[in-house]
Amino acid sequence: MTERIRNASLRSKVRPAEAAAELIRPGDVVGTSGFTGAGYPKAVPEALAQLMETAHGKGEDYRISLITGASTGPQLDGALAKVNGVYFRSPFNTDAGMRNRINAGETDYFDNHLGQVAGRAIQGNYGKFDVAVVEATAITEDGGIVPTSSVGNSQTFLDIAEKVIIEVNEWQHPGLEGIHDIWDGNISGIPPRDIIPLTKADGRIGGHSLKVDPNKIVAIVRSNDRDRNAPFAAPDDTAKAIAKHLLDFFEHEVKQGRLPPSLLPLQSGVGNVANAVLDGLNEGPFENLVGYSEVIQDGMLSMLDSGKMRIASATSFSLSPDAAEEINNRMDFFRNKIILRQQDVSNSPGVIRRLGCIAMNGMIEADIYGNVNSTRVMGSKMMNGIGGSGDFARSSYLSIFLSPSTAKGGKISAIVPMAAHVDHIMQDTQIFVTEQGLADLRGLSPVKRAQEIISKCAHPDYKPMLQDYLDRALKDSFGKHTPHLLDEALAWHQRFVETGSMLKA
Repeated sequence: MTERIRNASLRSKVRPAEAAAELIRPGDVVGTSGFTGAGYPKAVPEALAQLMETAHGKGEDYRISLITGASTGPQLDGALAKVNGVYFRSPFNTDAGMRNRINAGETDYFDNHLGQVAGRAIQGNYGKFDVAVVEATAITEDGGIVPTSSVGNSQTFLDIAEKVIIEVNEWQHPGLEGIHDIWDGNISGIPPRDIIPLTKADGRIGGHSLKVDPNKIVAIVRSNDRDRNAPFAAPDDTAKAIAKHLLDFFEHEVKQGRLPPSLLPLQSGVGNVANAVLDGLNEGPFENLVGYSEVIQDGMLSMLDSGKMRIASATSFSLSPDAAEEINNRMDFFRNKIILRQQDVSNSPGVIRRLGCIAMNGMIEADIYGNVNSTRVMGSKMMNGIGGSGDFARSSYLSIFLSPSTAKGGKISAIVPMAAHVDHIMQDTQIFVTEQGLADLRGLSPVKRAQEIISKCAHPDYKPMLQDYLDRALKDSFGKHTPHLLDEALAWHQRFVETGSMLKA
């Protein structure tokens, strides 16, 4: 314990997880560490879920409002969803149990641009924060809280919560200490805010630990439980085809002088397609790459290992179990190539624009004009949330969206006449890539964008249907600038809801 909790006065606050959980009361607003399944508290939420289950068995309402950095894991979102213990959730979730609660209307949910969450918490949008629960690698001699595998919104929650519970996780590698860069400027507080003095992806502007008033710490809990992330499937032929189209585009842009030979700082969303792109970059001709993203996933780890990427900056890991084991076993190698920051720095639009990032994100669907739905299946069922894609799409040098052209065995087209929900407007999208091809929409009017997307990105089963829709819309639409047939625009979605396929019988 003295190695992990080096402040002698704070050792007296060590409590069992069950005792710490009792300090979280029904109706509390709770902010926790955690981002994409990394660095979230585990023992305290599981103990809290047991308290909730007991209370619910007695007919008592025991639920909390849960605000995090992004998604967490089964010991937090999963455990609380199982007992219906969350009345409000924000800003991002990937847990299936919590998603079911949200889509059943049992848990209120609002997804949010991840770079804005800290500021909105400080402004009081989520209410008064009663408790912050933050996972730590260690507590330093002067009371600093060393984060684990993510930073997220932890500093903000420590600042604004009335009570603080620290969960010191001995599974997390002690070598994480020193990997973080925590800036103490006014990033998200009351304006005018400080200009974040970060001018390159590998720059460091702060210290290694989070700060907290020791008088607010009401409990310290020791744990030894790993981050729970699902393994990534190996890239299939579709993902590899998407990656090849994008790599060919990068080579073309370098030849045209629109990108430097080492490209620009890379941001990548999470998933198999994203990892396929990173794998392709690892095998491609580009050298001395840098990452400036919100997550470091398996593909970036491989690039750091090979030397293709010299540095990766993010707010969190998002690693498969095998990759998490790899980084733990070789922490001395990786710790000098990785920087983890607060998410209102990693996702700061000002920094993203200054660095000139290349944003590569997935989507649920795009319409023929390039409006993107990242969040809602058939316009109403929440998938995960907008995450950080909006932070990067609008502010990056290049805004790229990637997706297979179909889903559900071809029953859903990723390219539709009109998106059933819009997260990214056409002004924020430039490049679309499916396994069918790449559409470069820069400088094109809406109708020309539509022609490019249909011809380059749509699946052959849907391309004639899309072209027919556009042709008729050009004749019969209310206006010709962005033509639509309003009585048909969402007919594809309705057909899927009614028949299980967007294809006509």
